Amino acid sequence: MVQIKSPEQIAKMRAAGLVVAAIHAATREAAVPGATTKDLDQVARKVLADHGAKPNFLGYGGFPATICTSVNEVVVHGIPSDEVVLKDGDVISIDCGAIVDGWHGDAAYTAFVGSGHAPELIELSRVTEESMWAGIAAMKQGNRLVDISRAVETYIRRQPKPGGGRYGIIEDYGGHGIGTEMHMDPHLLNYVDRRRGKGPKLVPGFCLAIEPMVSLGTPKTRVLDDEWTVITTDGTWSSHWEHSVALTEAGPLVLTAPDGGKAKLAELGVTAAPDPLA
Repeated sequence: MVQIKSPEQIAKMRAAGLVVAAIHAATREAAVPGATTKDLDQVARKVLADHGAKPNFLGYGGFPATICTSVNEVVVHGIPSDEVVLKDGDVISIDCGAIVDGWHGDAAYTAFVGSGHAPELIELSRVTEESMWAGIAAMKQGNRLVDISRAVETYIRRQPKPGGGRYGIIEDYGGHGIGTEMHMDPHLLNYVDRRRGKGPKLVPGFCLAIEPMVSLGTPKTRVLDDEWTVITTDGTWSSHWEHSVALTEAGPLVLTAPDGGKAKLAELGVTAAPDPLA
């Protein structure tokens, strides 16, 4: 069952989304050579406390931290640690969430630590982020869930990969519904699987976390012995981007973007919904 939100409930989700945006800003600034991923977790905890919000990752299924810190070949669910020290040239994806008045926000971004990154890594992150926005632009009344999947996959497949070959669209993980829980129906693939059909029709009140994960090589992953950390099976590096988005009568509202997605969606010819908290 898909949870349909009222405008008042979407406003509460926007409040949670803005806390997530604040965590992104603070952790991005702190992701420098010499910092540990545990340091970043502490930064996120402080932002949550400062906003009177609760973490939705901590304790979720037994997860032991406030954010996920996934470095280089780690795709998702990396556990912050004092032993993981960021160094010049690393790529890190930070995934985090917040709960405000019982409503959830969830988003992720990829950052470059220091300098000297290979052009193919910079392009990988760009392709992943832009595919997310293509999916967000497809979140409109009359479309179905599969139209978002198709938009994400089509964007990625149309981008030439430096050195040849194809990008790996991670198969085992994808987006999801969000609201009174962090992970809800429906599951959102980042590619089209005809066996799953078209999925539900998108209507106002529909809220999704749209989150492509893409590697420089394989779409296949495996989970390490800690039962959380997910890596690519071929060791290639990856990128992960995510925003929580609400569909309203006036169009999509990017709940976890500071401007509600207004600027980026305008580039794509889409008008973002008015911010209920502005």
